[in-house]
Amino acid sequence: MHREDEEIHVSTEEARGGSTPHILRYMLAISMTLAIVALSAIWISAALP
Repeated sequence: MHREDEEIHVSTEEARGGSTPHILRYMLAISMTLAIVALSAIWISAALP
């Protein structure tokens, strides 16, 4: 963190205030896959005679 005149500049890590694990990326990918599979199963089962 450093000051320039009246402004205070902080790095991204300092402003974030914590770590950012990548588990959210995996959760979104898994939930998207499950949603696509579920909706496809509903659509396919409704289309069968």
